[in-house]
Amino acid sequence: MKTHGSGIDPVKLDRLAQVAVKVGLNLQPGQDLFLTAPVAALPLVRLIAEHAYKAGAGLVTPMLADEQLTLARYRHAADASFDRAPGWLYDGIGKAFAANTARLAIVGDNPMLLSGEDPAKVARANKANSVAYQPALEKIANFDINWNIVAFPGAAWARQVFAGDAEEVAVGRLAEAIFAASRVDRDDPIAAWADHNAALATRTRWLNGHRFAALHFSGPGTDLTIGLADGHEWAGGAATAKNGVTCNANIPTEEVFTTPHALRVEGRVAGTKPLSYQGTLIEDISVRFEGGRIVEAQASRGEAVLAKVLDTDEGARRLGEVALVPHSSPISQSGILFYNTLFDENASCHIALGQCYAKCFVDGTKLTPEQIAAQGGNKSLIHIDWMIGSGQIDIDGIGADGSRTPVFRKGEWA
Repeated sequence: MKTHGSGIDPVKLDRLAQVAVKVGLNLQPGQDLFLTAPVAALPLVRLIAEHAYKAGAGLVTPMLADEQLTLARYRHAADASFDRAPGWLYDGIGKAFAANTARLAIVGDNPMLLSGEDPAKVARANKANSVAYQPALEKIANFDINWNIVAFPGAAWARQVFAGDAEEVAVGRLAEAIFAASRVDRDDPIAAWADHNAALATRTRWLNGHRFAALHFSGPGTDLTIGLADGHEWAGGAATAKNGVTCNANIPTEEVFTTPHALRVEGRVAGTKPLSYQGTLIEDISVRFEGGRIVEAQASRGEAVLAKVLDTDEGARRLGEVALVPHSSPISQSGILFYNTLFDENASCHIALGQCYAKCFVDGTKLTPEQIAAQGGNKSLIHIDWMIGSGQIDIDGIGADGSRTPVFRKGEWA
């Protein structure tokens, strides 16, 4: 049975809504929920609201975005508009998070929506938005509250991923890929998530037990040493927010991740998958780090946009995250380029430019921003993941004494 000829299985869509509420958010009785989504995702928004209220939610407040409204701004707004953002709105969102409102984002927009627009305007609008959103974003980055991201197979996104297919076929294929990656293609997805979280926890315990001082990545175009922050802690799968709620922030997720030291990254690294960023596909990224900072950056496509990203602020050229994902991960094995970081980052090992996560420190919930910075945590308006893993990448853990321990060989856990 499909919904109204859309190609989307309604049983699996309902399971995705349940997983978002019960596993992704672990929404608590009486807790409010703030939810953002593209208009196309309204069927999933309705199901999530239903399951949230069944779970005892206080108020569910949705905010919908529309692609045509976004394009109207780029085509008709006054130039000064692109240096502004609705700070009053983000102030309100920050207040909601301070009052323990849970946060859920549904992604599903056309990833190339802004590809035909002026990249300078896109960069300006994005920077203004990032500045205005910072007080609210800090509550997410510092893991003050339980939050979650899930995906809906929007038609424009599906046409991008499966360009040769008729729209309904493309939507159906993207839906099935999302459902499989989100583990709702099975009868008991909540049990499947419990098993998956347990497996990721085993990986994080092993890494935390070794307390590596650095990781060394080697492969085609890559000879990179990433020093790890002082007192770093590996995380993956379910984690407990400062409000005491254990949640899965990303659905899907295949990664275990931690915080690099902002000043201790050296060498060269080549991207292994394209990065879809603000409507631009940035391909064949290659950068060189010195003293933790990117001092050279190239890309075969989208290089000008990459340069603008790196100039966002002082922290944009430094790393805020390093994540390990085996090449055999289900998303990698699907062979699909999703043009969406939520999925593509779970296909391979990756690093993130910009803001670090407070939770990736021992007792991170108790550290001040100044303490996090002193231990090597990076601060920035951006957090952009890009993929550096493949079946040809080896990773060694380097101990404080210089000893080397195999972590990955040929893209798999050693």
